[in-house]
Amino acid sequence: MFVSDLRHFLDMPDDAPGPARNIAEQLGNVVRAATAAEAGTAWVSALPCRRRPGRRQCPGRIAVFRPDLPARIEWRCTSCGDEGVISGWEGTYFDLRARRPDRHAGAVRDVIVSDEVAAALRELRLLDPDGERLVYRARAVDNGIALSADDEELDELIGFVAAEVNHEPNRRREQRLDRAFAVLSDALQTTGS
Repeated sequence: MFVSDLRHFLDMPDDAPGPARNIAEQLGNVVRAATAAEAGTAWVSALPCRRRPGRRQCPGRIAVFRPDLPARIEWRCTSCGDEGVISGWEGTYFDLRARRPDRHAGAVRDVIVSDEVAAALRELRLLDPDGERLVYRARAVDNGIALSADDEELDELIGFVAAEVNHEPNRRREQRLDRAFAVLSDALQTTGS
């Protein structure tokens, strides 16, 4: 079991070793996922496991649980059993707990996206806290990754993707974001018609 205090991984120096940076990124993403949804319920996030048993990517997803009290986050891989507990996350940049009540204006539905689209959405740099909560509360389902959103939230997310596509100098990343834009736009048009 990997017991960690997130405060030890904040503000890492530029010369920090790559493995330390990778662990910091993974722990930050676990905190984002666990705080994007309500406390008290365990669920399987869209986050892939970071382990590579036998030099192959583990096929598992990260299941997260954030009890109401004490303020810790428990996580485990659904495949390889890698697990841990994170403390010291409250009030950090990664804490996505809603500062105000959920504002679902319309009917919430699941939009199923691929792993590639979900990964591209997690890499967005221009998201506001509501957008980050939407992206990080995505959960693994049998046929892909489910984003739970109403039409207004989906439209806002599409706007963030479009803004980033328009300013992306990396052609490969631009193509991934274009695919994400197309999938989300199609999902929005399907409900709008």
